[in-house]
Amino acid sequence: MPTDHCEPAGVTVVIPCRNEAEALPAVLAAVPAGYQSIVVDNGSTDGTAAVAVASGARVVTEPCPGYGAAVQAGIAAARTELVAVLDGDGSMDPGELPGLVAAVRDGADLAVGRRRPVTGGVWPWHTRLGNSVVAHRLRRRYGLPVHDIGAMRVAGRDRLESLGRLHDRFGYPLELLVRAAAAEWDVREVDISYRARAGGVSKVSGSARGSLRATRDFLAVLR
Repeated sequence: MPTDHCEPAGVTVVIPCRNEAEALPAVLAAVPAGYQSIVVDNGSTDGTAAVAVASGARVVTEPCPGYGAAVQAGIAAARTELVAVLDGDGSMDPGELPGLVAAVRDGADLAVGRRRPVTGGVWPWHTRLGNSVVAHRLRRRYGLPVHDIGAMRVAGRDRLESLGRLHDRFGYPLELLVRAAAAEWDVREVDISYRARAGGVSKVSGSARGSLRATRDFLAVLR
């Protein structure tokens, strides 16, 4: 149940960002009407925060580096019953969030997006392979009905906070699923479109260093 300071019917979209000024305006413009937007600036040097404010979003600054740290700062700042999370690079369409919201309002504890590339070459083979391997392990070891690590997701804010502090870096989406399985949550997967990022460089697939960091974080969660 939502706490007294929550808006029972509301949805907040948390968008963790580090140097996503180029793509962010279009992402925020596509957020469904009535949803609130929180951009979590995680050490940007390209004016991401100013762009977010100009586009009508609320900005939260998270000085601790890491995707998970940024997401959790946004969740803590949200004041609505439901919280959605997606990247600020334009690779996912915020207009598809209502499908995940509907799944949660239909009884799911957590709705996660299963990315479906809209064109060839959008998802580099090595990151797609790694994602498939991790998802297969989640199905076999934890019994989760997922084929992706949930780059877009929706859940109740109170439910998310009940899991405690999760991984501060790239391991966050994976640990969220592992903790959800341990808590016997109803996790449902919803197909979403996956496009080329609208600007900037991927923090994971954009460099060998990023890919190695993500792999290290995933292994730490699955140890």
